[in-house]
Parts: sequence; C-alpha cells; structure tokens
Amino acid sequence: MEQESSKVRVVVVDDQNISRGFFEMYVRAAAKYELAAGLRTARESVEYVDNHDVDLLIMDVMMQDGIDGLTAAEKIKKNHPGIKIILTTSTSETSWEEKARAAGIESFWYKEYDEHGLLEIMDRTMAGESVYPSDAPNVPFGKVTRADLTERELEILRELTASLTNEEIAEKLMISVNTVKRHIQNIMEKTGFGSRLELAANAKLLGLVVSDKERLNGD
Repeated sequence: MEQESSKVRVVVVDDQNISRGFFEMYVRAAAKYELAAGLRTARESVEYVDNHDVDLLIMDVMMQDGIDGLTAAEKIKKNHPGIKIILTTSTSETSWEEKARAAGIESFWYKEYDEHGLLEIMDRTMAGESVYPSDAPNVPFGKVTRADLTERELEILRELTASLTNEEIAEKLMISVNTVKRHIQNIMEKTGFGSRLELAANAKLLGLVVSDKERLNGD
C-alpha cells in the first residue's frame, strides 16, 4: 500500500478516445505513475481536481464540449498551484505556448511534432522542470513550410481560418486593409495556393494555425 500511495497521481483529459487511450496507456505502463482518472472534457477536470488529490494533469488544448484545455488549465493553476500541468496539442499552433507560460503552466507538448516522448516530459515536469519546445513545429504548407512564414503572415492566416474579412483582420491586428491584402498575396505566392479560401482550408486541415475563436468555441 505504501508503494501505491507514493505514486504520482495523474489525470488525463482529452476528448478524442484514441489520444486519451494513448495517454492512459503511457501512465499505466510507468512504474512511478498511477492513473487517477481519464476525462473527456476540460470542464470535468476543473471539477475533479477540486475533489480529488492530483499531482499531474495532462490535458489537450482543443475540446469539443465546453471550455478549452488552456482556459481550464489557467483556472486549475490559479486554484491549485501545486498541481503540475502538461498541455498537449496535435496542431502546430504556437501562440498557445506564450499564454500557457503566462498562466504558469509547467510544460507544453506537441503530440505530432515534439522530438521528446511523453514519458520524458512527464518525468522532467515532475522533477521541477518547465519543458517547452525550443523550436516551432516545422509543418509542410504548400510549396514551403511553416518556418518560411513570418509571424505577421501567421497572424493573418490565423484570422483567415476564422473566416474574417480583410477589413475585420485589419481592425483586429490594427493594420491597414491594403497591408492585409499584401500579406495574403505574399502567402499565396510563397505557398502556391490560389485563393484565400484555399489558404484557410489547408491551414485548418493541417492544424497549422488555430484562431482563438475556434479554440474557445471548440469547433
């Protein structure tokens, strides 16, 4: 019994059954960890940690039902600062890293692109490290890769996936409409895509960028 109580109690939160099962398998296979719960929604995780002892939370950012993982993690870290959190995502959206750092989230792991395995991230996080990727995921996008796009171009692309007009993008980013048009034209020339619709559709399909609207709405 003493050995069991000394294990790190882990909660896994992911609304995709395959991903959640993958995380749960890793936890069960590791000698020093025990699976406290596998949850389907971020909202459940907020309620769960209020009523149970949890040492480590592994949670996906994008959720289909209720609040997203980043919002839930911010709430949990505020109310339970002792719980260590690893946020995960299958997209290559990098803007969440900054938000997670600001909220005091210990670690961030890209499911598809990180060179380090989940167990290593878990061990390092529990050892007191804050583990974030050193480089952005390098995802192919048309004739180029994500790394070939500037931060401003990625911002424009992020808003395109939210179906914003040029005028709405200009207002949100506080730049001129002509500047928005120029950036979109530059992105099309770089990637080889023929229209803003094609740009947005492929960016969304690849998970290249994700707008805050999509993250918060869970679509």
